[in-house]
Amino acid sequence: MNRFHSLFVAFIIAVLLTGCYNTKPVAQSQSIPAGNRQIVLETPKRPAGQQDMINFEAPKLETVRVGFIGLGMRGPGAVERFTHIPGTKVVALCDVRPERVEATQEILDKAGVARAAGYSGSLDAWKQLCDRDDIDLVYIVTDWVHHVPMALYAMEKGKHVAVEVPAAMNMKDIWALINTSERTRKHCMMLENCVYDFFELTTLNMAQNGVFGEILHTEGSYIHNLADFWKAYWNNWRLDYNQKHRGDVYPTHGIGPACQLLDIHRGDKMNYLVSMDTKAVNGPEAWKQMKGSYPDKFANGDHTMTMIRTENGKTIQIQHNVVTPRPYSRMYQLTATKGFANKYPVQGYALEPSQVSSDVTPNHEDLNSHGFVPEDVKNALMKKYKHRIHQELEEQAKKVGGHGGMDFIMDYRLVYCLRNGLPLDMDVYDLAEWSCLTELSAISLENGSAPVQIPDFTRGGWNKIKGYRHAFVK
Repeated sequence: MNRFHSLFVAFIIAVLLTGCYNTKPVAQSQSIPAGNRQIVLETPKRPAGQQDMINFEAPKLETVRVGFIGLGMRGPGAVERFTHIPGTKVVALCDVRPERVEATQEILDKAGVARAAGYSGSLDAWKQLCDRDDIDLVYIVTDWVHHVPMALYAMEKGKHVAVEVPAAMNMKDIWALINTSERTRKHCMMLENCVYDFFELTTLNMAQNGVFGEILHTEGSYIHNLADFWKAYWNNWRLDYNQKHRGDVYPTHGIGPACQLLDIHRGDKMNYLVSMDTKAVNGPEAWKQMKGSYPDKFANGDHTMTMIRTENGKTIQIQHNVVTPRPYSRMYQLTATKGFANKYPVQGYALEPSQVSSDVTPNHEDLNSHGFVPEDVKNALMKKYKHRIHQELEEQAKKVGGHGGMDFIMDYRLVYCLRNGLPLDMDVYDLAEWSCLTELSAISLENGSAPVQIPDFTRGGWNKIKGYRHAFVK
């Protein structure tokens, strides 16, 4: 018995040391070093008869007729922006609260355009909006848990969909959006505005022109103390979600720009992630401030970190923190063979002198790759590499507004692509890849920071297009 007991103990120790986790299914992956194990989730087969939506071009729309669902924090601003975009018509507005519909109608009044059909008063009023036959695009600006049922219903009713971030909070819903978009041949785009911010899009253009050499590592985050905002969320939905769920529940502002720099599913793909988090301290305090007492548990750690490795050997770091007094940051950083870019807290570039052309600075003696280039050189670089989208829209975007103008550019680009029958800048696979961190980071955390495989949401099409490109405005 002693010998048997020793063998049994040795077996248990061996199993623990090899990292064999009980999440089903589990398999050895060739995308991480031999001897390690990762959690592998099933990738469902594409339903028979369906095709992917890579580079998908829908028929042109002369006028994009839009219905908006959700008129709380962000919805009214979106409606106002659309009154400045040519070739659009606001057809319908929906919110549970009638007063929010009326307040948004007044935006249309001020813009001098006709009032839209209004729907309110029940949790299902949005279905009446989707049922209309005079809407081309349903624009969803609600709490997170309602994104997917609304998007699925709208696509089934023959509408393109634009849905706020994150579009989906779990893998089941992500696959449902992909399958429905592929089957109905309707666009399903996530409204990730940060990819259109001025430093980000200029830096992307620099990267695509080889200024930084080969990009090896990117970083992004959503670090934003929401202490002053919790009460603004209808029915306390956002803090409630953090209380119930562990992991990076709001990853897209950080990972979207990072993935574009690395051409994710346009020549590279994310293979697996590992997440860690701190204990929850300020989260329960925020709950107490809202509710008057501490919760029985608060699932989300105050700070969550996720590391990702790609097929081509690149890495990504993403962070989430909405409860500490750390200054606002989306990080946005790239490390490359010939240069470096950083947005928060210091915005600048570091480049080898050979990467800076004489038309930017005729004297390279004050340049070195150990520090940021001087401010005048940075400004000259940003002027030289200003993206054509910004060349066309920057002045108007800053007047119209929306997070400094990037929201307007996002909406304008969506409409422009729909009117001209172009592939969208962000497709349903971007939506999936950028949203999947929500559940996959939680799985890693719940399994002792185990590596978790990131599915190929394109189901084999990640290498069909070489390089990420925004279509030009003209």
